Amino acid sequence: MNLRVPVKVVVVGFGMVGSRLVDELLRREPEAFDVTVLGSEPYEPYNRVLLSDVVAGRTDVAAITMPLPDGARVTVRRGVSAVSVDRASRVVTADDGTSHPYDHLVLATGAAARIPPIPGLRGADGGLPAGVHALRTLDDAREIVAATVNAPRAVVVGGGVLGLEAAVGLAGRGLNVTLVHHTGSLMERQLDPEAADVVRAGLEAQGVTVLPDRLSSEVLVAGGRAVGVRVRRRTGAGPDDPGAELHEEVVAARLVVFSIGTVPETGLAAAAGLSTDRGVVVGHDLASPDDPRVHAIGDCAQPPGGSRGLVAEGWDQARRLAEKLVSLVEPVVEPAAVVLGRSAGPHLRVPRDDAQPSMAVRLGALLTSGATTRAQSERGIDTRGTDVVKVKGGPLSVTTMGVCGPVRPDGGAQRAVRLADPRAGRYVEVVVADGVLVGATCVGDPRVAADLTAAYTRRTPVPHDPAFLLLTPVMAAAAPASSPEHMPDDAVVCRCNGVTKGDIGSACAAGAHTVEDVTRETRATTGCGSCKDAVCGLVAWLRAPERSVPEPA
Repeated sequence: MNLRVPVKVVVVGFGMVGSRLVDELLRREPEAFDVTVLGSEPYEPYNRVLLSDVVAGRTDVAAITMPLPDGARVTVRRGVSAVSVDRASRVVTADDGTSHPYDHLVLATGAAARIPPIPGLRGADGGLPAGVHALRTLDDAREIVAATVNAPRAVVVGGGVLGLEAAVGLAGRGLNVTLVHHTGSLMERQLDPEAADVVRAGLEAQGVTVLPDRLSSEVLVAGGRAVGVRVRRRTGAGPDDPGAELHEEVVAARLVVFSIGTVPETGLAAAAGLSTDRGVVVGHDLASPDDPRVHAIGDCAQPPGGSRGLVAEGWDQARRLAEKLVSLVEPVVEPAAVVLGRSAGPHLRVPRDDAQPSMAVRLGALLTSGATTRAQSERGIDTRGTDVVKVKGGPLSVTTMGVCGPVRPDGGAQRAVRLADPRAGRYVEVVVADGVLVGATCVGDPRVAADLTAAYTRRTPVPHDPAFLLLTPVMAAAAPASSPEHMPDDAVVCRCNGVTKGDIGSACAAGAHTVEDVTRETRATTGCGSCKDAVCGLVAWLRAPERSVPEPA
């Protein structure tokens, strides 16, 4: 008899990170927790990373829906927002009047799109005028797609990753698109100027007009609808040059999309008396320094060293927090094992010798096998692999990871080698230190980018001459789904979640009959989505009547 009292966990936020945390808990110890999830959006969890694909028309809205948590002890309240936290009583109050007691509270409230305080951008009611949008939620994507029907011209403000994806997507729908960026170099947080120039050329080849070094100073509105954006550019030796001249121009457009960053949602935490800065301040253990029972993960969190705002980083935080919460669960108390009020036996359920652990348990072990490499050290948590940035720009391929350039942050020696071929739209840089790849930038060559990503995340030893990395594959990549017989079982198909061909084969052998089943069991396709065709082809091949699917190991 299981006499354990479940731990009450309240998760505020049902986005990609909040839903991943619930899934991580269920994969480890489904009966140890009573989980309540409050999600402000009235939808099932969806892949926010693929919203730009929805705008581009490459992905349907229904295709970005993520699996719902499947557990008897999980309650999901969609369309319900948390309005206050009483930390003394450990109760969360929601806007529908309900109260939710907790033993542990997890804030996964995410971030809102940053909207600049410029004239014309806010109406009398505080809302955006018609034709002006951010791209942060499912509703935003739907509204932008609807606006493309009657908007032949569009302006995208912001030349970061999402801005590039939005510009390429709108251009693919046939709109005349202008991209306005405040510096002279696109994606300046990830790319050096030379790589950015190659990216700019790639955008212009797809019909996007790029206006660098421009600040949007006003949204022009007529009849309650946006009709253009006024931008300005200061020319001179520098921004403080007294002799600099200010040039203004108007870019006509009936659709304006702002993509200039995000603002972490910290209001709930601040009102509860928790420390906030740019985000909700947490330690390496993801707990608030003011209350060890309150945690923050994802875009709303500010761990030591800051946050990059990448979903892989949030997923890694969800995994680490789940491991921590499981470790805090009291042991199972069996009647025969009670001695002087003390219990014996671990709380984790270990399969019998003759029992076969489920695919979810085995894959969970695979995905957490890198936990030892992410242990806390004097430099904090090693999060290599969570900082890979990939632009989903159709023909425009941009991937960055780790560091760039020859200067090493800790003062050690590192070697950078690059290949620049602007006419061919290609730029590749690799940075090597201590015999492994510590950073890479790849523009215009998705195959090399995939190989470099695998080498970076797996810490594969690199050739003595790093120039070989610029063109030569460093390890076997997942072969196209049309030829799965040539794929080794350890070939990674879904790099976002570390899912191999062998994992997918085991899922099919255990009863997964469709891609949706495989997604539910392995999480394949729930990241950037670039592996979906490969997964579909592999599942079709494995489930073909003439094939004999091997029993799971």
